[in-house]
This record gives sequence, C-alpha cells and structure tokens, in this order.
Amino acid sequence: MKAITICTSLLMIGMTAHAQNNTAFTGHYPDTKKTDQSDVYFGTKVTDPYRWLENDMSDETKGWVVEQNKVTQGYIAQIPFRNAIKDRLTSLWNYAKYSAPFKEGAYTYFYLNDGLQNQSVLYRQQGGGAPEVFLDPNKFSTDGTTSLQGIDFTKDGSLAAYQISEGGSDWRKVIVIETKTGRKMDDTLRDVKFSGLSWLHNDGFYYSSYDKPKGSQLSEKTQIHKLYFHKLGTPQSEDKLIFGGETTPRRYIGGGVTEDEKYLVISAANATYGNELYIQDLSKTDAPIVPIVTGFDFEQSVVYSEFGKLYIETNQGAPNRKLVVTDAATPTKEHWKVLIPETKFPLNVTACGRRFFAHYLEDAVSKVYQYALDGTKGKAIELPGLGTAAGFSGKMEENETYYTYASYVYPSTIFKYDIRTGKSELYKSSGVKFDPTGYESKQLFYKSKDGARIPMIITYKKGMTLNGKNPVMLYGYGGFNISLTPSFSVSNMVFMENGGIYAVANLRGGGEYGDKWHNAGIKMKKQNVFNDFIAAAEYLIKEKYTSKGYLAISGGSNGGLLVGACLTQRPDLFKVCFPGVGVLDMLRYNKFTAGAGWAYDYGTAEDSKEMFQYLRKYSPVHNVKKQCYPATMVTTGDHDDRVVPAHSFKFAASLQAGQSCKNPVLIRIETKAGHGAGKPTDMIIAEQADKWAFLFWNMGLSYGK
Repeated sequence: MKAITICTSLLMIGMTAHAQNNTAFTGHYPDTKKTDQSDVYFGTKVTDPYRWLENDMSDETKGWVVEQNKVTQGYIAQIPFRNAIKDRLTSLWNYAKYSAPFKEGAYTYFYLNDGLQNQSVLYRQQGGGAPEVFLDPNKFSTDGTTSLQGIDFTKDGSLAAYQISEGGSDWRKVIVIETKTGRKMDDTLRDVKFSGLSWLHNDGFYYSSYDKPKGSQLSEKTQIHKLYFHKLGTPQSEDKLIFGGETTPRRYIGGGVTEDEKYLVISAANATYGNELYIQDLSKTDAPIVPIVTGFDFEQSVVYSEFGKLYIETNQGAPNRKLVVTDAATPTKEHWKVLIPETKFPLNVTACGRRFFAHYLEDAVSKVYQYALDGTKGKAIELPGLGTAAGFSGKMEENETYYTYASYVYPSTIFKYDIRTGKSELYKSSGVKFDPTGYESKQLFYKSKDGARIPMIITYKKGMTLNGKNPVMLYGYGGFNISLTPSFSVSNMVFMENGGIYAVANLRGGGEYGDKWHNAGIKMKKQNVFNDFIAAAEYLIKEKYTSKGYLAISGGSNGGLLVGACLTQRPDLFKVCFPGVGVLDMLRYNKFTAGAGWAYDYGTAEDSKEMFQYLRKYSPVHNVKKQCYPATMVTTGDHDDRVVPAHSFKFAASLQAGQSCKNPVLIRIETKAGHGAGKPTDMIIAEQADKWAFLFWNMGLSYGK
C-alpha cells in the first residue's frame, strides 16, 4: 500500500496561548494519611510515612486510588480540547497494522489489527490461500484486557502452546491446542512467569516459573525461578523440575531446545545482566546437564546449532560482543573459535536459512550484514535510511526471511529478504496516513556534565523556526543495557503536527555503545544518567529549540525513575513531567516482585553504607521537598506486578504534600492494566490523549484550528 499524502491545510492545527492561570490546580488533593513508619540503614533513620500504600490490595489503598483518579479525571475534563485530541488520535490509529509473517508447519502466520481492535488477531494461510483467523484475543475477555503474550509451535506445526495475560499481569496462563482443528487440549498451565515455551518433539515443552506469593512482597523462596518440563496429558502438579529450585537457586532461568532437537540449552542468572549457560544432550536418556559458562560476569546465548556445533554470542573478552563456534561435546570457552569478531559497535546475531545476520548499532541506528556459517562476511543489507531494522530470523531450511524497518519519520514497513541473492523487496507498507516529506529527523551530539559525548535524535516539522518557543517532549531511558533506537509513533504525530519537537536522548546506562556505555550508568555511576538527561534539556534550551516554559520530559519504568530523579533534582528546568510506571523508591525496590533482580544496575540499600547513601541521595520518593514542582502526571497500572504501583503511589503522595505552587501534581492509575504489555487499544488512546491534553494545557497552548 502506498503512503497517502495528507492535505496539510486540513491538519494545520495552531497552538495559541490561552490564559496561563487557567492551568492552575485549584481543587483539593485527596487526604493521604502519614504514619510514623521508619527504617534504620547503617545507623541512619529513614522515615516512610506512606508505607501503607504498598498494600495495594487493602480497602484503604483501593479507596485512595478511586479518589486520586477522580481528581485527575476532573482536572483533565476541564481541558476544552481533550476530546479533540482523542478524536484525532483515534482517526490516526485507525489503519491496518501487520506483523512480519513467520512459518510453522504448512502454514504462514501473521498478526493483524484492522485498525482499532483492542488486541491484534493471529491469522494463518496456506500457500496462496485466503488468510483465516487462528486466534482472536479480542474474544478472550469482554473488556479487551486479556491479551495474547506469545505462542510456540512444535517443529511440525501440529501443536501450539500460547500464553495469555489477564489485566496486564506478568503471571501467565498457558493453553495447548491442536493447530489443525483448534481444539484445546487438557493441558492448561497456570501461574507461569517470565517464561518462554520450548517444545521437545510433540511430547511436551519446557517452561519456567516461580512459586506464586500471596502479595507483592517476596520471600527468598518466591524469588527462585524453576525450569520445568510439562509432558502432554499429565497434570501440571506432575511437571518435572529440570533446573533451579533449592539445589541451583537462580532468579531467572530459561530453557530452549535447539532447532535440531538435539540439545536443551539453559540460561541462568541472578540479575538482569550476566548469565550462566548449560547444555543437556537430549539424544541420551538422563544425560547430565553440563556447564558451558559458569559465573555471572558475562552474557552469552546460543544462536544456532547444527551438526554437533554450537554457535554462541558472547561478550567475554569482547564488550561489544562476538560470535564463536564450539563442539557441543567440548563446549567450554577454551574450545571456542571466533567467527564474527568484535568491532567498535555493539553486535546482535540472528540466524535463518543457514546464514547469520549481524545487527550492529552505529550511533543508535541499524546496520545489518549477512555471514556464512564459516564466518565469511557477505553483503550489507540495504536499508531505507537511518532507522531500526528488526527480524532476519527463521528456520534453517528457509530461503527467505522478513524484517521490519522504521524510523521516527518512516512508518514501520515489512520487507522480504532473499537469502541467496541478498535482495530485499517490499512486502507490506504501512497504511498510516502520514506524509514523511513534511518532517525531518536528525541526529546531533551534545556534552554531558563530565564531558561525555551523548547522541540525541530530534524530529519535527520542516521549516520550524528556532525561537525558543517550540514545545519539546524529551524522552529517555538509560538503563539495563537497553538501546533506544528510532521507531515510529502514531501518538507522537499528534504532537509534531502541532508544532512539537520530539527528542530522544541515548543516555549512558543503555546499550547503544555496548557494555562500557551500560556500565557507565549503573550503581554508583547512576547519576551520570540523570546528568546526561539534564544536559540534553539544557542543550535544547541553549540552541533555542525550546525554553523552560515549553519543555516536557517523559520516561517509563527505569525511565520513570529517570524523570522522577530529574524533576526532584532540577524542578526549575521543566514545565511538564511524565514519570510512568517508575522505580521511584530506591531503598525498597528490591523487596517487591522482580525487583531483587535489578541490583546489577542499581545496587541495594543493604549492600553497604556507601551504596545506601548514594541511593538515598537520588531516590525520588526520598528527595521531595517543600517547593514548586513542574506540572506532573504520574502514571501506573493497578495490576503492575513488575514495578509495583506502590512506587508511583508513594511518589505522587509525596509530591502533592510538597507542592508549594499551583502547578498540578496528579496520578493517573489505570485499572485492569499492568506494566504496559497487552494494553487494549482504547486504553492506550485514552491515556495518550490525557497526556497530550495535560501537556498543551500546562504549557499555556491551545489545540484547535
């Protein structure tokens, strides 16, 4: 489908100033009681007056949530153009969205959302036949909050096991079906968490989970991940423990069967960085589980296996990663042979059609090269521009693969790639009504407080005047070795078509430049991340892209921590702040759900006196004072069992108590929603409309013709 050029005269919605005092919060925040709760860390007493909000199942907390949402929605309702923004978002969102196809057995599968469906539908087709619905998650629940969270097929494609999430929870239900008939088998599993599903022949599959706690706080027992094998036709209570538990306690364990079904590969870790690697020969009865790599100092994964050889991506001796090969019979690192060496850019390897595809991040944009199994470098894949390419994976016998490409001004597009010829062809264009010729996206570099060179990509309408009066949304993450690469957002179109500048800073703590970049923003170097973000804001002001009265910041999860830390450290610098599902209590984050596994990035208050003091110095909840804070909308979900909503509850309560001016401090708590995955479309649109309305209103701008 060809992109449709929009008549710009119909979309030129001006932003004119309205009376600034209309934005003031003149209502009353809900009463939030304070208690005398406190803790002592290394002889230092720390008060925690809102500890009671950690019990998100209590009637008292539920009542507080209801009252906070009433205040938030009451404030949003006064904004005269909120519904116009929602209508515009709904119109833009209403186009068909396809995933790249994948082959299983005799069928080709793909996801499709016809426009405004709450959940994407999984289709399949055989040969040149018409597509048919295979799984429709919109029928899983009446309100659209139950979502499909992955599906795995047997090698012959005759059976499938899929995971569903209810209300956005990380706890999953697993359902097994016959693919030919769609018949559900009597093998439904419950309370599965942080798990893939990997079939062994058609007999059963491996999966991982924890003992489910009664609340959000964990005991040592409920932090131990376990790898099981479920044999079809047997109850879940009889599933065999393969790895983990009391004998080998680990926080994160995953098991996967190689495509040739000869080996079980097990990855085990105690944090979000660094893992052990094990292998079991499945051709031998009761074969031992053999270590490939022990210890947690490095990361490694098996990319491919064939003819008794294992191909392993690793950062051992290569902070930007390399690909090695070894015999499965002698898999330890002294037997490794380098196939794709480390370069100055971070590497990620996928495999398809007996080829490797080396994905490099060069200044946070994609470069992809094809390699033979012997390490011979082939052609570079020609990409449309400076953006993000994802895909290039599939089965060993395939001759073609698919990938998606997107940038901030290039809607996500699917390409088919011929592995033998090295040629790409357009497979599916985006149907979004967006004319990229009217916008530009450019990368620039700025210096942080310590002189570090930080990349940032800014996107906006062509011909924009740099007069310091342009509204800017500055987005960041900066953690867990995660890279922010260019992507296309329908929601951001509403902002940019109305004169906004969307800026993404690639902060330290992320993975944009490999392990060194990541490690420069962790533990007692975490302040580097906040300094990088603050420096991005100061750069945009200095270069007259914007000014303090028109600058907003946003981030989610670890990015919510980023926003919370920056708004408490520099409340004078920003006009509007959006800390989303954030890790905001840095002294207690490790007490809840998955929090203990984040210690590699953050450290914990129990580690040492120095680590406690460092965390306390930037912990958003512990650094709220009586002063004027920017207009702030905290967002979370009441079913978030990854970053529990107590972080956001306590931070919002602290900000409301500390606010000394009329800028609103609100919390928007989505019910039947979790950390973000699987949110229905109508919920996403409503949240985005509220955020853009809040931003425009508090910048003193009007949205309208």
